[in-house]
Amino acid sequence: MRLSCSSLSSFSLACLLPLILTGCSLSTNAPATPETGAALRGSVYGGQSPVVGAQLYLFQANTTGYAGPGVAASSSNASVSLLTSGTGRTLDTSGGPTNGDYYVTSNSTGGWAITGDYTCTPSTQVYLYSLGGNAGSGTNSAVGELAALGNCPSGGSFSGSLFIAMNEVSTIAAAYAFAGFATDAVHVSSSGTTVAQLNILNAFANAANLETLGTGVALATTGGGGTVPQAEINTLANILASCVNSTGPGSTACTSLFANAETNGSTGTAPTDTATAAINMAHNPGANIAGLYGLSTATPPFAPALSAQPNDFTIALNFNAGGIATPTAIAIDGSGDAWIANNGSTASVTELSPLGVALNSSPFTGSGLQSPSSIAIDQNNNVFIANNYDTGSITALNSTGSPLTNSPYTGGGVNQPEGIAVDGSDRIIAGNYGEGMSGNVSVLSDSGTAISGTGGDGPGFGVADQAVAVDGSGNIWAINGYLTSAEKVVINQTTGAYISSANSDEGINDPTGLAIDDANDVWICTHGSDVVVLNSSGTVISTGSGKFTGGGVQYSQAIAMDGASNAWIANTHFGSPANGDLSEFSNSGAALTPSTGYTSSTMSSTTPMALAIDGSGDVWVTNNGNSTVSEFIGAAVPVVTPLAVGVKNNTLGTRP
Repeated sequence: MRLSCSSLSSFSLACLLPLILTGCSLSTNAPATPETGAALRGSVYGGQSPVVGAQLYLFQANTTGYAGPGVAASSSNASVSLLTSGTGRTLDTSGGPTNGDYYVTSNSTGGWAITGDYTCTPSTQVYLYSLGGNAGSGTNSAVGELAALGNCPSGGSFSGSLFIAMNEVSTIAAAYAFAGFATDAVHVSSSGTTVAQLNILNAFANAANLETLGTGVALATTGGGGTVPQAEINTLANILASCVNSTGPGSTACTSLFANAETNGSTGTAPTDTATAAINMAHNPGANIAGLYGLSTATPPFAPALSAQPNDFTIALNFNAGGIATPTAIAIDGSGDAWIANNGSTASVTELSPLGVALNSSPFTGSGLQSPSSIAIDQNNNVFIANNYDTGSITALNSTGSPLTNSPYTGGGVNQPEGIAVDGSDRIIAGNYGEGMSGNVSVLSDSGTAISGTGGDGPGFGVADQAVAVDGSGNIWAINGYLTSAEKVVINQTTGAYISSANSDEGINDPTGLAIDDANDVWICTHGSDVVVLNSSGTVISTGSGKFTGGGVQYSQAIAMDGASNAWIANTHFGSPANGDLSEFSNSGAALTPSTGYTSSTMSSTTPMALAIDGSGDVWVTNNGNSTVSEFIGAAVPVVTPLAVGVKNNTLGTRP
């Protein structure tokens, strides 16, 4: 806590991305040599009017350093201009919005064409940026629009029939999809590692789950059967259109938009074009909702739209594919796939692709699955599920959902396990409820060999609702519900043998979940509607009577850290009607969500039991009450997955 402020899964994204382009699979052996591109064509519209004289730029996301929320624009994260010629070239090379790059110009019908005069590097992400032009009310330098093309094909050839409709809907889809990698419209970047390139590919692909690239129309359902908040996307597009269709940056619509969409929401730097405003709104979806919503209602060009002001402007997709039934736990693997433990009438496990498509014949059943309570993934994408039934066991699956040899695992003191984690050596850590609440911690190898003794490791400490986590030093942390405390269990890093433990109970009231940040501080959420933070020695370091409150925290169920070590918490609000929400806290403990948290129609009248954050910055939430999973697109900072990799490399709570 800072007190100052692999390869693709077996269902490759390449199976879906041909809707946008061809030849897009990510390969660790892809050549780094740029490829000459094929012709592209499309249109630029402001609402329902063509934008005449817009400057069209073709950019490639950089790979030399992260951009994104909280990251300043710099030369190391500036998008790479791809055009080698054009109808014009911006003369400002001093770091202006287009950095001296070539562009083509839209014609009297908003149409434009790019011939093969560009190169892009295979397995990097490509997007279009339109700046300026006249949408019917005069030349407007504040017009900025985006369209996410996605992966540069290995042969440099986009589909010959590809038509790209750029408008405010495509801008919202692109801005939210790659928000975790974007500082502004011309600074979109990740690191150059293989895993980072996979994560940004997954992020760009999300745009195709929000709108149709060839028409600029917001979707109501995804290709995998998920539901999309079409009316909300249209409302966000209408907000942008109020400025795009105005007389210019000095108009009331533009000045109001830019004042309500600063880099930190209500503070920071105001954008100068609508594309960057959209990115800022994706970074701050709970800020200035009334002011922004008011811009959408004058002459809305996109329908259907929201009929009332929403709680926030997060965009959440909803999935129920692959046999999701009363989901209790979720974890993200190294390919960005979400693994969900289901406690329905038949216990099962579901695997969803980053686009919400069920994979590998999901749901998986058998192999000892009974009352699954938690799930964890090792560095080889093997999946381990704690079965909290009778004496209990651990189900072990490989990356395709097939049982590993010896599954289900028993021994080592496993006794009604509720929490599960994997350390940096791929040892399985189980937190046991235990008969008579005499819980402890069990340690097993990834093949199921018991490392802890028959009574488990650590002294028996009564447990009612236990979760476990491993910090970057390999120490095990467990929470003890009835004893209102957290336990640090130290083990031998070679043998896994128990050495000692330390207990902390200062200010912890009915803890329900814990997560580790980049400083190895321990964040604990509670049913007492607050968050307590301990340092690596177990001392409370959260300010405000030892607790962080606000931001919608109430009856918390689970907690996870994103790549900026901001804490995300799933909450259940009891009452009539019951509903759920998400809370976010900065690493210094400031509530970043409004007092009502972030909500969506997918979470109303549900019980969010668990959440996980993926390497693209999406927040996944299990809705136990209606047997669905929500994916909040681009809401968080991309983080290292699976957590076992973060433990091994001491990179928990950091960008990949």
